[in-house]
Amino acid sequence: MRTTFLPFSRPSISEDDIAAVDTVLRSGWITTGPKSAEFESRFDEYVGSKGAVALASATGGMHLLIEALGIGSGDEVITPAMTWVSTVNLAVLSGARPVFVDVDRDTLMASADAIEAALTSRTRLIVPVHFAGAAADMAPIRRLAAQNGISLAEDAAHALGTEYRGERIGCRGTTIFSFHPIKNITTGEGGMLCSDDPALLDRIRRLKFHGLGADAFERETQGRSPQAQVQEPGFKYNLTDIGAVLGLGQLARVDVFNRRREELALTYRERLSGIDEILPLADPTYPMAHSWHLFVVRLDVERAGISRNEFMERLKERNIGTGIHFLAVHLQRYYRESMGTRRGMLPNTEWNSDRICSLPLFPDMTPEDVEDVVDAIKDILKK
Repeated sequence: MRTTFLPFSRPSISEDDIAAVDTVLRSGWITTGPKSAEFESRFDEYVGSKGAVALASATGGMHLLIEALGIGSGDEVITPAMTWVSTVNLAVLSGARPVFVDVDRDTLMASADAIEAALTSRTRLIVPVHFAGAAADMAPIRRLAAQNGISLAEDAAHALGTEYRGERIGCRGTTIFSFHPIKNITTGEGGMLCSDDPALLDRIRRLKFHGLGADAFERETQGRSPQAQVQEPGFKYNLTDIGAVLGLGQLARVDVFNRRREELALTYRERLSGIDEILPLADPTYPMAHSWHLFVVRLDVERAGISRNEFMERLKERNIGTGIHFLAVHLQRYYRESMGTRRGMLPNTEWNSDRICSLPLFPDMTPEDVEDVVDAIKDILKK
């Protein structure tokens, strides 16, 4: 058994990253400034987008998007329930109603058919989720949204570097990325909203900083009046240069990170292949390139004779950290009590929610770490 704890995830911070942050701290400009602008530009280049806005979080990006689209009371937002709660929370806080769709049992992503069945005259926004580093099948979802005149925003919190049919996620439409410390790159906390809609980008930029026509960096360096006028009420979701300079170093290494993640994930697949109680996710059948944000398995609780929660606890006792991505949103207490959602509505989501477990996966892991995880699983299952 391991003598040291292996966390579920850990950011890969280099000495160069630390030095870059130190330089910004000593520069006298630590909030939104030149490094934030450079990060947006480099990110644009990497994903191939028409424009990007760096933000304090992906959740902030979703909030600004919902506000910019004017979504509110009486509107509906379609999203899988197999997702993090932020999208659903923000829809509810806007006054809109979340409409949950089921996912494929083995890829955990929603199809265009499932989304189409949920459409009503009140649908204003569709939020498909790229899951664990794999790409959702966007072509039919894009057609569906365009045919019905409905806004579409891709949740790419798991998908930096993911490709769909030869294109990087983020290169078209509107997409939101996360840079939380467990993601493929980190800015500490942070996010990026990319879009090919110039008017939407302008509004997001305005709303991210109090509704002003320019942020502090633009007012100081571009010769604009320091007394910028509020064009509309806004928020405070700008990314600092401290986070942005960390993101720049991380972005320069994201392909290296992702290749390492893939190597570790394929080792997991090989070493777990003979354990019937462990069911990894399946790859989609359409052309895509995986960024391996997570290595997700499902525990066959009937074969194993233990629950998923007990399985995770036993791994923890053996110094192995794990995560859950995700507990079904429609079974969260608030949504059960406020919306009357219940078990039985989304069978694939619920089956996975009861069995899902994310194993350790991050670039600084070694093949020996993977062996330790697999050995611990075999010990628990007495293989």
